[in-house]
Amino acid sequence: MLPGAARAADFYLSPDGSDENPGTAEQPYRTLARAQAAVRLSSVLGREPITVHLGGGTYYLEETLILTAEDSGSAEAPVVWSAEQGQTAVISGGMQLDLTWSLERPGVFRAETPKDVVIDQLFAEGVRQHMARYPNYDPAVAVYNGFAADAFSPARAARWTDPAGGYIHAMHKQRWGGYHYRITGKNATNEVQYEGGWQNNRQMGMHGEHRFVENIREELDAPGEWFHDAGAGMLFFQPPAGVDLDEATIEVARLRHLIELRGGQSDPVRHVELRGLVFRHAARTFMETREPLLRSDWTIYRGGAVLLDGAEDCSIVDCEFDQVGGNAVFVNNYNRRVAVRGTHIHGAGASGVCFVGDPDAVRNPLFEYHQRQAYADIDKTPGPKTDNYPADCVVEDCLIHDISMVEKQAAGVQISMAQGITVRHCSIYDIGRAGINVSEGTFGGHLIEFCDVFDTVRETHDHGSFNSWGRDRFWHLADAPAEQLPELSKLDTEKTVIRNSRWRCDHGWDIDLDDGSSHYEIYNNLCLQGGIKLREGFNRHVYNNITVNNTLHPHVWYDYCGDRIHHNIWMRAYRPARMHGVGEVDRNFFTSEADRKAFNKYQWDLESASGDPQFRDPATSDYRVADGSPALEAGFVNFPMDQFGVRKPAFKAIARTPDLPQYVPVVKSRKAAKAKRQAKQSAP
Repeated sequence: MLPGAARAADFYLSPDGSDENPGTAEQPYRTLARAQAAVRLSSVLGREPITVHLGGGTYYLEETLILTAEDSGSAEAPVVWSAEQGQTAVISGGMQLDLTWSLERPGVFRAETPKDVVIDQLFAEGVRQHMARYPNYDPAVAVYNGFAADAFSPARAARWTDPAGGYIHAMHKQRWGGYHYRITGKNATNEVQYEGGWQNNRQMGMHGEHRFVENIREELDAPGEWFHDAGAGMLFFQPPAGVDLDEATIEVARLRHLIELRGGQSDPVRHVELRGLVFRHAARTFMETREPLLRSDWTIYRGGAVLLDGAEDCSIVDCEFDQVGGNAVFVNNYNRRVAVRGTHIHGAGASGVCFVGDPDAVRNPLFEYHQRQAYADIDKTPGPKTDNYPADCVVEDCLIHDISMVEKQAAGVQISMAQGITVRHCSIYDIGRAGINVSEGTFGGHLIEFCDVFDTVRETHDHGSFNSWGRDRFWHLADAPAEQLPELSKLDTEKTVIRNSRWRCDHGWDIDLDDGSSHYEIYNNLCLQGGIKLREGFNRHVYNNITVNNTLHPHVWYDYCGDRIHHNIWMRAYRPARMHGVGEVDRNFFTSEADRKAFNKYQWDLESASGDPQFRDPATSDYRVADGSPALEAGFVNFPMDQFGVRKPAFKAIARTPDLPQYVPVVKSRKAAKAKRQAKQSAP
């Protein structure tokens, strides 16, 4: 037994404690590693509940805390790592610097740092500051908060003595995510040399304008910017207004991962809960984001501030992830019944919560978008090859916002090669790309409900607040009999349900089912801006949805698609792309008779109706229709409009809700609307 080890179901920690203490409330331990050792030696482990109580303060980790099967509890006796009630316990992957500042030039200060310190992110009074960059940070600019075509032009680079160690960040040419490069130097004609660019799986080169550079000493010229000369051990900082360097707490990030639950299918970590903890100062990982996901434009880094790899019945509850550098939570490969509940994720450099399985669990996996295989060559066995993927997990009542701060191939919740993931009562907003992303069909069975997702696709292009694709075995399969494609589409995926949620995307579609997304049931959704897109898939059942000032976007449907679209309220004529009349599209309700008739030539909407749906109060997002509405007569059914997003009182007090569009009321025909406008313009 370790000296002073307690034989009790409770162990206590304090940043002011000592690892020589017995771990009691009166004499707490200081480090998480010491508490871990005590838990493992406890005689009641697995037989009685154990709680590790973390008192208020910051726990600076010297190395990642790795919990294994040896740290497991049981269903009746879980192991809980919990902040003390009413106290803020911060788990930090960084360190606090004790600096002596002197004036370098007006507004810019310098301080000597320890020689072995590598600074990836710098925080002043808890707020992440900006590496010296060009162009300067501007919160009013959506893309990168500032971009310039000449970011690393020879003319710009001529200003730089030695740019090695700087970074180039650039959007994909089509804005399908971004690229990142490490600058290695420049040549005699000031052409910048760099390495990287592996962060996007559809290589098309950088965007011509959307790019910026950072970590360049000569670009330190704005409040909040800093530059660290690691070789000289010198930090330069232009503090923002209100920050007194003589009093300010200066912290830096070091570790990529703060806590890992690392087991395996044969020996998983079981029944461990992280409760009420704040995670900060995890290092950025954008240069490690390089593993391609299946036939997508995504690459992934398998890690996060908290990593779960081989866990069962473990949970993250009432925690906060504050400005971590990469992914907040990453659920990797084999995991079962992992839960993230009541958790606040904000300021993350990449995604909020990721569920990503093993490509070797997929039959006939392909990785590059343009790769194809033949019908005769594929394995026609349904389902995955192995169990090495996340399944039956949940993200519930979580507030996720202001993420993808660094990496633009990111989502509030990212799902890939996983099965049965539930996302419920989450508010997700202010994101560069999608709020919820389902990458390929493998292995489906997901449930998304009662979510509020908006202000997404702020920096990328051609996506939706919900975004998916299904580029699985059947998709673009050479020589496949067309009539067999519907059955082939079932090989890799089970039905996914999207219901009772509110969506708004101002730069794409509210719900975007892209290439091959199949076997979806979509109902009781309020779409505020971008409508619903269905492209090139099978068996999508879309009913009882409302698209405010918008409609259905049918793109490239198969002849045998099996899609059923009915009892929706549409406010515009359909907006197809490369379409011909397939699927069952009827018994809908339109706010314009002309829109109802627009696609009758495809035998669509012959039994649909039109008129004024008589919404109760669009100004407050109450799009229930009034009693006696013709929409009710046509078969539409009201659904609740007050259950979107987070339920936790603390979250409801701070969570934003989407800006509401101005509802454009019913018009009898486009011709009548035009005549009304002309009459108004000609009036004296």
